[in-house]
Amino acid sequence: MKDRRGAASTEQPERRPKRHPGHAQGSFRLEVAGGDPQEMGAPLPPAEETESQLRFETPKAKLIEAAQRSLRSDLAEFPRALAAFEALQNDPEALAHWDMANYITMRKLGYNDHGRVHAFITGAASITITHLLLEAGVKPDLIESGIGDGDDVMLVIILGTMLHDIGNQVHRAGHEAHGVNLAIPILDRIMTPLYADAFKRIKVRSFILGAINCHDLNPPPLTIEAGITAVADGTDITKGRGRKAFRMGSVDIHSISALAVDQVVIEAGTSKPVRISVTMNNSGGIFQVEEVLASKVINTPMRDYIELHASTRPAGDEQILTRVRLEGSQFVVDLESGEEVAVDVDTAAADAAQAQAEEAPVPEP
Repeated sequence: MKDRRGAASTEQPERRPKRHPGHAQGSFRLEVAGGDPQEMGAPLPPAEETESQLRFETPKAKLIEAAQRSLRSDLAEFPRALAAFEALQNDPEALAHWDMANYITMRKLGYNDHGRVHAFITGAASITITHLLLEAGVKPDLIESGIGDGDDVMLVIILGTMLHDIGNQVHRAGHEAHGVNLAIPILDRIMTPLYADAFKRIKVRSFILGAINCHDLNPPPLTIEAGITAVADGTDITKGRGRKAFRMGSVDIHSISALAVDQVVIEAGTSKPVRISVTMNNSGGIFQVEEVLASKVINTPMRDYIELHASTRPAGDEQILTRVRLEGSQFVVDLESGEEVAVDVDTAAADAAQAQAEEAPVPEP
């Protein structure tokens, strides 16, 4: 992969507006505090924030409220992206898509949440990741190609991520392609007033459609923008998402493992631009980390830009492992005994994409 680091886009304003108190740009924290998710009509307790991280926790209404606040703050310097977000969250077609996608996945399949709450949480996570990449000088494909600037990138990320799962309302099988078709009229309605140049608008829209089509690694993402959407999707793995599926009778490794994940934090990394830290209440959560999140880091262009770490809380069940970190395509596991064990992670999607790229015919000059 060619080097994408370089100076930040000159089209972005140098000064940043005043941000919402207690929220630091470039950090995201999804934590499920004790207790059960409440219904949407429940009273909202006061927001619980720290100076460096924003806490997202149950009830569901608070999740959406906190995500909205975070997104409006993080998109304040990107007027097109902010306008697109405001239009999307009030779009009746999008609202109906989220509800029906959730109905099929939860009521008919017994899966975790794939509706509006999931859309807002992953949207907030994706914008945080994008901020960290831009601040580190990483140029997403939309900028690298010369098609757009940072505002366009943020618009692509927020629309692609928040709409990535709407195809589930048709069927889980092929939901990525269904989502592409369902998203097009919404994107045209939202983007047309924001882009006077139809030629540029269609090019920018192609990045959104690519993100929706590739978010589940089928096929694997080819752009950084699509990789961000896939990884953000993989960060929504806490027990708040899994508890309802478990209660509705979906007792499998996915729902049980989700109950073992207490917290996901996205912040600036030390060796790479982004660090994602997962805290588990027991080692059963490693299934979520390995099968859901790590796979979406390794099998996308984001593998060069993300540090992934997982650890268990000292209290809880008998500890099998204490810390896990991703090194290349291996998990290095620190066992309670002090030993280290390296576990290979499936890289089939990345390998297939690389092979396809290498075998593609090169056009003659």
